[in-house]
Amino acid sequence: MELTLGVTFAVLGAGMLHAGWNALLKSAGGGDSLLDTATVVAGSTVCSLVALPFFPPPLAGAWPFVAASGVIHFGYYLTLAQAYRTGDLSFAYPLMRGTAPLIVTVLGAIFLRELPSAHVFAGILLISVGIIGIAFAQRERHPPAAAWWAFANAGIIGVYTLVDGAGARASGSAFGYVLYLTVIEGIVFLAWIHWRRGGAAVAYVRNQWRRGLVGGFCSVAAYGIVLWAMTRAPVAAVSALRETSVIFAALIGALWLKEGFGLARLAGAATVVVGVATLKL
Repeated sequence: MELTLGVTFAVLGAGMLHAGWNALLKSAGGGDSLLDTATVVAGSTVCSLVALPFFPPPLAGAWPFVAASGVIHFGYYLTLAQAYRTGDLSFAYPLMRGTAPLIVTVLGAIFLRELPSAHVFAGILLISVGIIGIAFAQRERHPPAAAWWAFANAGIIGVYTLVDGAGARASGSAFGYVLYLTVIEGIVFLAWIHWRRGGAAVAYVRNQWRRGLVGGFCSVAAYGIVLWAMTRAPVAAVSALRETSVIFAALIGALWLKEGFGLARLAGAATVVVGVATLKL
């Protein structure tokens, strides 16, 4: 498997979509990060239901991965909501996304027997260092809870990335895998939200349906592209490459959410770019 130029550009596009839906989630004005997360999950579930007839279901060997990933993603959504409740987008997002590729690299070597070459490992390391540097670029003190929730989320990202990478390869259709996974995990998560919050959750999601559909579409499209890429290139390399979304998120945080950028973040972004170039050596 090789990280071709076409796959590289596709994953970079997925990174932009991923940053976009996370910015929509963080910028929601409702003040309830859990229900804001539910809004995007509802949107991704609806988008996936609409698209299901156009893609084949996963092959039998992929369904255990779908089931495992559905459980793991439940924890992902909970920790994501907590990370954004306690910290800025420009801190929590790069911290959890920058740590994840290193976890994926270790897990991929152990469970998928995908040992990265020297230049690929160097590229992954540069991307992660640059991304984490963007998180800590601001000099003000960040709440410790935001860092801990971000690290917890990074661990979950690493696990579900490995599971879904293997599942997509076994599915026969990466996009079919993503659609069925999104519907199943979405129904479970939304049922839990309704059990916890009742009618108030339904009203909240209904009022935010436009944001939910846009964010949900971006979420499904981004992950579908990433899993498709993992059927054609090493999981660790794709995982690191998609985290260039942090550069887009930092720009969105600075320009839209007024969270600042500065020279330190510029240096982090430059390190990420060098890491991407190193992947392609």
